[in-house]
Amino acid sequence: MKYTEVNVLGIYIAPFALMMLAAWLITMLLQRIADRVGVARRVWHPALFNVAVYVIVLSIVVLAVGWDS
Repeated sequence: MKYTEVNVLGIYIAPFALMMLAAWLITMLLQRIADRVGVARRVWHPALFNVAVYVIVLSIVVLAVGWDS
């Protein structure tokens, strides 16, 4: 798959920006689940943990989109 810009209402957006948005939405869902389970009470630095989860999810999204290349 070739990464090309996406036209949204006449504005060209880089595909990585859309991947970042998708990763953020997935991370927010995972964060809500983690809050219900009580993961935030068991990690040393919750904000750092959330950033690490976001980077992992973003990596998975990028690899999933480019998997067929």
